[in-house]
Amino acid sequence: MDMRRLHTTLGEKSQDELGLILPHEHLFVDLGPIEAKSYEKAHTDEVVKIMAPELLKAKSVKVSALVEATPVGVGRRVDIVKAISQAANLPVVVATGIYREPWIPDWAHRAGEEALSDWMLKELSIGIEDTGVKAAWIKLSAGDDGITDAETKLLRAAAKTGQKTNAVIGSHTIKGRVVEKQLDILEAAGYKAERFIWIHTQVEADFALHLAMAEKGAWLEYDAIGSDTFSDRYFIDCILKLIEAGYKEKILLSHDRGWFDPSKPEGGEQKPFDYLSTVFLPALREAGLKEEDIRQLVEHNPFNAYAR
Repeated sequence: MDMRRLHTTLGEKSQDELGLILPHEHLFVDLGPIEAKSYEKAHTDEVVKIMAPELLKAKSVKVSALVEATPVGVGRRVDIVKAISQAANLPVVVATGIYREPWIPDWAHRAGEEALSDWMLKELSIGIEDTGVKAAWIKLSAGDDGITDAETKLLRAAAKTGQKTNAVIGSHTIKGRVVEKQLDILEAAGYKAERFIWIHTQVEADFALHLAMAEKGAWLEYDAIGSDTFSDRYFIDCILKLIEAGYKEKILLSHDRGWFDPSKPEGGEQKPFDYLSTVFLPALREAGLKEEDIRQLVEHNPFNAYAR
């Protein structure tokens, strides 16, 4: 019997209870000036009014759960995310962890690895603040030109926490060479590449690095599907080449869409979570993927990545 469970805003879920899972989206993110702290001033009712209909649209195209990828540093509000989730009755997966510099808060700069690991462990095992919601995973980031000392400290703390919980660590990292360094740090700290997600893999132009990180065991997340920056053909080609190389079970697909930004009037412009279901998956079928392949990519893989 599979004892793994996915921790969500609506409680623990088994794979049998879920279908298509979007592994990287956002419901609430503050991308305004750091010092403004607009996220602290957001009103839950206003956000729910705008974002709950977006989750209902996702449900209408068979999305069964969604991973909210906002960490501390860019306006994480799990209380608001929980309210949106409850309003739409759609499970949402939330993260512990902290974004990269210059968004790392002062308290995290001052804290040591053990204290940061203990904080992450509490959020994974007991809950985030007073929301009653357990984090399912650890979200971090690294600079485009390399990983800083503070980012390294956070990664090592995450490795310690991962050893105790088996929580997956996902990192917003643009460059494959930086991912390679992150994996070296993780493995030296006693954690494993198999529990690491390379977020935004698509941005790395050198596909050889995609293959190299998959060979090390990392999850490859292509999470700009439906964007203006990358064509569907680009993603399909990457997926087909990875499947041919034997890495079908390490691919994650999502939009990186949403979201309510409290630094903008009425939360800015929202983009729906439906492109993968309505446009991209039919394109994959036309490219020759069988239904069992589709289910592996959008049902089994995200559950296997985030469940523990």
